[in-house]
Amino acid sequence: MDDRSRQQSQTSPMERSNDTIPDRLLAWIDRQPQRRLTMAQFMSWALYDSQSGYYSSRTGQFGDRGDFVTAPTLSADFAELLAVQAQEFWQVLGKPDRFDWVEMGAGAGHFAADFLAALAGTELESALHYRIIERSSQLRQQQQQRLEPWRDRVAWWTWEDWAAQPTIGVAFSNELVDAFPVHRLQWQGSEWQEIYVTEQAGVLQEELGPLSSPELTAVFTDLGLEAAIARLPEGYRTEVHPAGKQWLAQVAQGLQRGYLLTIDYGYSGDRYYAAGRRDGTLQAYWQQRFHSDLYARPGQQDLTAHVNFSALEVWGEQLGLERLAFTEQALFLMALGLGDRLMALSQPQTGVDLSRLLQRREVLHRLLDPTALGNFGVLLQGRHLSPEERSQSLRGFTVPAGV
Repeated sequence: MDDRSRQQSQTSPMERSNDTIPDRLLAWIDRQPQRRLTMAQFMSWALYDSQSGYYSSRTGQFGDRGDFVTAPTLSADFAELLAVQAQEFWQVLGKPDRFDWVEMGAGAGHFAADFLAALAGTELESALHYRIIERSSQLRQQQQQRLEPWRDRVAWWTWEDWAAQPTIGVAFSNELVDAFPVHRLQWQGSEWQEIYVTEQAGVLQEELGPLSSPELTAVFTDLGLEAAIARLPEGYRTEVHPAGKQWLAQVAQGLQRGYLLTIDYGYSGDRYYAAGRRDGTLQAYWQQRFHSDLYARPGQQDLTAHVNFSALEVWGEQLGLERLAFTEQALFLMALGLGDRLMALSQPQTGVDLSRLLQRREVLHRLLDPTALGNFGVLLQGRHLSPEERSQSLRGFTVPAGV
């Protein structure tokens, strides 16, 4: 499976709690001309509404005690290994006096804190400026508290701030794109219809209707999948991700020269729209488990869809972001030295608590787990790089010996 490092067994859908649909959501539905929302609108409200959204009103989503685990919440190793790659990025770019690392969607700030700590005392430290773009005010407060020791090196930007101050460096995200709102479509044998969310008698329901925009099906043309789409079974459901293209456009506007590094779970386009994936990838997460009831507890559970990496590559090329490399997270981290860390833990050590050693080994293995985090995709794109810079071999994208 290509899912987050959450409990990897599907539960039955939780008991529907639509008797407690927030008034703000009902009011928004009522304001729509046909009293219905696209799935993208529903996700945007459920995840990001300023008062009731999952990422705006809740705390404690991350980690073993939250709804899901991400690589940065497991241990500092993930950020420390990324710091190794960051130093190489800086070197390839000619060691500029100012090197910006722009993290988009920084969670509770775990990655940033461990990354900055790892680069303390290195040659890169004096050139590094850490910038965070965060939509959730709740998460931004958590980040500011955790990153207080680096307050002179960290700043929070809006997309407008970044566009006004284009940077040289790296735009980075980890498990961001999967949280972008998506549109859901259903194949009717000869045409697509869109799946809308509406409310009847206090229950959120779905209904089909014409596409909210004809541009929603452009991705199939972009990926050359028209013939494959025509053979899909009637009733086939899937997602399209226009928010991903809008995001890439914003990155291209802010990144003057450097790299875009995207780590997430997903598929190539042909696998994403394979005939056997007839219900799409959109899922809800609650207390370390995933389920299929997208409308239970709106605003209290996470909603996420797998990333279409082929679309990111094609759209990136259209926007001046050149595809440089793609690999799996397990290979990426091994190439950056995770294997050496595991090997060191296997050597006899005196005065080391055995239970703590075993716990640390387990954590590192979770980063490599092929059924979870290890199977994440790592996509590297570049902007305005010279031919020499593009040709540079990068450590994280070099297959380690013996793999």
